[in-house]
Amino acid sequence: MLQPLSPIRTAALCLCVAVASAAAMASQAWLAAVAALLLVAAVAAVLFLTTRRVHKPLALADTADRVAARLVREFEEQGTGWFWQTDSDGNVTYLSAKVAAELDTPGAPAIGAAMTALFRVDTNTAETERTIAFHLASRTAFSNYSVRPAVAGKLDRWWSMSGRPITDVDGIFLGFIGNGSDLTERRRADAEIARLALFDSLTGLANRQRMRQWLDQTLAQASGARGTALFLLDLDRFKAVNDTLGHQTGDALLKQVAQRLVRAIGDSGLVGRLGGDEFKVILPGETNQDTLSSIARTVIDALSQPYSIDGSSISIGCSIGIALAPENGGDAETLVRNADLALYGAKGDGRGIHRFFKTAMLDGARSRKQIEDDLRNALAADQFHVAYQPVVSTASERIVGYEALLRWEHPTRGLISPAEFVPVAEDCGLIEAIGEWVLRTACMEAATWPADVRVAVNVSPIQFANPALPTIVTSALAKSGIAPGRLELEITEGVFLDETTSSEQMFRTLKAIGVRLALDDFGTGYSSLGYLKKAPFDKIKIDQSFVRGAAMAGNRNAAIIRAIVTLADALGMETTAEGVETHDEIDLIRTLGCSHIQGWVYGKAAQPEEVRLQLAAQGGKALASGHRKSRPPRHAMIRTARIRVGEAIGEIRIRNMSPTGAMIDGIEVDGQAVGMDVMIELLENEMFAAKLRWAADGRAGLEFEQAFNMERLAAPMIAHPVRKTG
Repeated sequence: MLQPLSPIRTAALCLCVAVASAAAMASQAWLAAVAALLLVAAVAAVLFLTTRRVHKPLALADTADRVAARLVREFEEQGTGWFWQTDSDGNVTYLSAKVAAELDTPGAPAIGAAMTALFRVDTNTAETERTIAFHLASRTAFSNYSVRPAVAGKLDRWWSMSGRPITDVDGIFLGFIGNGSDLTERRRADAEIARLALFDSLTGLANRQRMRQWLDQTLAQASGARGTALFLLDLDRFKAVNDTLGHQTGDALLKQVAQRLVRAIGDSGLVGRLGGDEFKVILPGETNQDTLSSIARTVIDALSQPYSIDGSSISIGCSIGIALAPENGGDAETLVRNADLALYGAKGDGRGIHRFFKTAMLDGARSRKQIEDDLRNALAADQFHVAYQPVVSTASERIVGYEALLRWEHPTRGLISPAEFVPVAEDCGLIEAIGEWVLRTACMEAATWPADVRVAVNVSPIQFANPALPTIVTSALAKSGIAPGRLELEITEGVFLDETTSSEQMFRTLKAIGVRLALDDFGTGYSSLGYLKKAPFDKIKIDQSFVRGAAMAGNRNAAIIRAIVTLADALGMETTAEGVETHDEIDLIRTLGCSHIQGWVYGKAAQPEEVRLQLAAQGGKALASGHRKSRPPRHAMIRTARIRVGEAIGEIRIRNMSPTGAMIDGIEVDGQAVGMDVMIELLENEMFAAKLRWAADGRAGLEFEQAFNMERLAAPMIAHPVRKTG
């Protein structure tokens, strides 16, 4: 569309027309010349004025170019992006100043250098195997390639780079043009995230995920005779440290443990923390048991040395389970499972030791799983019953109460020891239902006894932590009709491991009901005096480990019992000595001032009908039986061992042991085998001569050829008393 002329342009155009007309009409030469000059001037004026319409858009375009240049400059200087360009030979003709400064080297500036000499694709993250050189040669575009400097000494930078080929109007290739952005901070953040995902934030060791990856890789690479050893470690007594000194001290302790463990393993393997106080060590290429035993002992010794934290000296221990690949498993899951079973065996055999995986351990695990499955049906199938062991007054020798003890009569396996099934019930969450059943059953039975005879029922830490316990107790008392003072709840020190205001409230609530409270297995845990100060106990039960052997010459147990009795008297508490088995122990306990006695010397746990007969006979007076004199104390344990009979070698379990002999099970022999010579493994890889003295129902008694030094057995790091009821 034509635009109207301005007045100036109109006047100029009119002037031109007029002059032209005058020139045409002029007849004289001089006048024609003047007219011609005026015509030229007029045309020039018109051209000048009219061409201003074109000049104005050119000025605007020039301004836009300057703005664009300024914006690019700002983007390059202040942002993370940058630009680049090459010629047709792949040499850099333009590069943003900040990137050029990164890549410049003395005597070799980035501008003018070959593109391939400045950048290389980061093959660790590249999604393509193609290089920048490929795209430059093939003149194909590329997008978002992760690149790093190809210049030596500048490899801590990362960029994302894109580019495309450019041509002129005739289609002639001119080179490449492109852009990039800085990835350095993002890559560092990604690296930190990856580090946190694969390493323990507290100790800096590899975490569970990293250890599993490394174990998978190690097992996949293993071939031929090259094997792998896996250590699983668990700290002994760490929970007690954490609970008594606080999590901050516990964390500081774990850091020191990690440092010692790394030093002990050295370059032999990879050390990791699985969580809590559990650690793992992978030892590629090492399967020699002697070498591994040496490493394990070094680790245990290193971790068992005292730690100094905030001025406090702390001592803990360590147990290790060892599994070997491919012998004990060719995949990570199987190997970890078997190392865990070996660790379970090490802790069961006394802690502070190491154990190699054995097939019998897997059999034991399967047995525990079978027990768990059977337990789930036992209560509904009425397979449980309660037996009652008398508690006798040392002053009158009368039965003043009974402790209710849970018994399980399995339909195919017969009577199963509480030592086997109660820990399983606690682990699988059945202990509360079973414990409540025991409580209600015992109260109902006690209702048939004389009104001055009490009944004692064990309460597990899991039951004690249940806020509904007072309601359950009140209900059992109401339904049975017995007075609250006739019910005694036996509680172990385990209830104090998670000591909170709720536990103090639980003690107050139970005492308000009117029941009696007894501290069971006293002296086998830690900080018992602190418990006595806080909890309103009516009785202290002295653990059988202090009673056995107390009557033998040179034994210090009598002094310990006397000290406990003196303490209890000062606090107004009664005392019961557990595990009394001989007449001379009765005399000693009475002399030491203990108020009550409980043990096989007055009979094993009896059925309900037998209890009523005992209470009716001789006015309820107890009759002692059994040995007159004490024998060397036997240490209860459940540990696997090898036994050799002639040329045959098998595995058995040691149930208890003294310096002169041991009771074992898992052996099938007839009466003719009594008197046979055998060899038994009492210590790892050490066989001792013994003689078979009796055998019955899969169990047997051995007499050692020479007295065994019990101190050679690893002392338990922390007591785990066997629960006697649900």
